[in-house]
Amino acid sequence: MTTTDADALALARAIAEAVRDRGGRALVVGGFVRDTLLGRPSKDLDIEVFGMTADDLKALLARWGPVNTVGESFTVFKVQGLDVSLPRRESKVGRGHKGFAVHGDPALPFAEAARRRDFTINAIGWDPLTDAYLDPHGGRADLDARVLRMVDAQTFGDDSLRVLRALQFAARFECAVEAATARVCRETPLDDLPAERVWGELEKLLLRASRPSLGLHLARDLDVVSRLWPTLEALASCPQDAEWHPEGDVWTHTCLVVDEAATRKGTFTYPEQVALMVGALLHDIGKPLVTALIDGRIKSPGHESEGVPLATALLDAWQVHTLEGYPVRTQVLGLVAWHMLPGAWWKALAPVSDGAFRRLARKVDMVLLARLSQADCNGRGGVFDCSFGQWFLDRVHALGVEHAPPAPVLLGRHLIALGVAPGPAMGEVLRAVYEQQLDGLVTTLEDALEAARRLVATGPPESGL
Repeated sequence: MTTTDADALALARAIAEAVRDRGGRALVVGGFVRDTLLGRPSKDLDIEVFGMTADDLKALLARWGPVNTVGESFTVFKVQGLDVSLPRRESKVGRGHKGFAVHGDPALPFAEAARRRDFTINAIGWDPLTDAYLDPHGGRADLDARVLRMVDAQTFGDDSLRVLRALQFAARFECAVEAATARVCRETPLDDLPAERVWGELEKLLLRASRPSLGLHLARDLDVVSRLWPTLEALASCPQDAEWHPEGDVWTHTCLVVDEAATRKGTFTYPEQVALMVGALLHDIGKPLVTALIDGRIKSPGHESEGVPLATALLDAWQVHTLEGYPVRTQVLGLVAWHMLPGAWWKALAPVSDGAFRRLARKVDMVLLARLSQADCNGRGGVFDCSFGQWFLDRVHALGVEHAPPAPVLLGRHLIALGVAPGPAMGEVLRAVYEQQLDGLVTTLEDALEAARRLVATGPPESGL
């Protein structure tokens, strides 16, 4: 338990004691309870307070600092990072996961308050003063059995987001979805979900699960892939050559690659992890467009470049651009476009030049590319030589282009000192010298200045100087 966790629990107990002294009861609810029972860390600690009015609760919470109120038709208070709310009733009044009328009800029994939860494993309460668990819907038994079961069959389908939550919970906690719950998921329309919520659940599936494939296979089983991402659904009917892909179709391969990528993401920052995992999911998305029987073998020539527009469309749909300033979209598209190169360069008859490595580093993070290529190679049903990944990384490290190309040696201020005025001509010289630097012909500033003098005198190729 981290200090933050300990502080949150201490605050929860202090609030619970104050609520008890006022004749009410405070329970910890939601994911914190579930994660604690699973022995996992949890960041979000939510409290539900029974037997107190909103005004009285807000006044009580003020002793711990500023209290912010969230929600219009019901009351959730935020104090020191904790959400403290009244039990509430929900009724469906419109389409979408936000189309609910919600009303706080301090007198609502816990069993009724928990009925609005999605799955039984999320409908358990914990009393921080007595260490007692309240489990009116059998969530602990389902948690032990790793079963994902809806709390209320009558209202579960009212919130379409719950279908996507089922996917990421199944992947993260390695749960099987109970049959009746699966049936409701298949029958629940998904066309009312906003892009950011779809991406939010997919992100959790890919980034928080040890085996994301569990959620991906469930997504197909619940018809989520066919309804939301038909270009991914097409992977399931796309065959592959049995010698190189004994695992079967492209969807099966993709799921294996995603799991392999998940084992390789730990050394990266979170935005880099997102790029790696989404790149793994989309790396072969172009195969259905080009797969054909050629000379008696199933081949997919050019699937990398064909996949870029399809990957772009999905990134658009998910509204994935940058994350914490990191160009996730650019990296994902680079991974899709170039994921075959490490293996191809390793097998090339003629040695691949240092310049080729440096130029590729302008288009994609080379370490991410190596990790995805390794995952791609290992994400197959047979035994293959995937040592090219380390060879590629060794070359990348030797050249110092792990995450970016070399910084230009020659800068504009150097050309100004040579008497070159800012403008298109200067840009042409800078680009031409940088190309020589990428080829290893320019390694020092002196080399760069000499090359620049020659170009100023003669003009770079096709520059018009």
